[in-house]
Amino acid sequence: MMKEEFCSSTSTRNMNTEKQKQEQEKKPYKGIRMRKWGKWVAEIREPNKRSRIWLGSYTTPIAAARAYDTAVFYLRGPSARLNFPELIFQDDDLRDMSAASIRKKATEVGARVDALQTALHSSSQQRSESNSTARLSEKPDLNKYPNPESSDED
Repeated sequence: MMKEEFCSSTSTRNMNTEKQKQEQEKKPYKGIRMRKWGKWVAEIREPNKRSRIWLGSYTTPIAAARAYDTAVFYLRGPSARLNFPELIFQDDDLRDMSAASIRKKATEVGARVDALQTALHSSSQQRSESNSTARLSEKPDLNKYPNPESSDED
């Protein structure tokens, strides 16, 4: 009987780790989630309260994660577990802040990162489109007869 309990608890543990892996694939960073229509949102629970602080809606998961990092840093201090610990701006002014001021700081950071990420994505997309246009212009005209001087048989 103990053997059966052991097997069932092991299989439950395996199912939980599989579920956690699936969750991690959906949520690449802590404190964010993806809406059905593709936007990424960030929110955080206030310490010792049931209420949450809404940190905004962003086009990239990195922007939402940076907003979360900012908020968790101001709520919990330098010991907070962050998504990007190397990118947090160390402010000398770590006093108790209201939920509204934490939300304001977090949304400012998130909006800045979102604008940068979107600009980087659109510029790389434009470059790839211009490269494909250049490749299209290099294609030979199939209606012309081949020129014997520029044959590929060399």
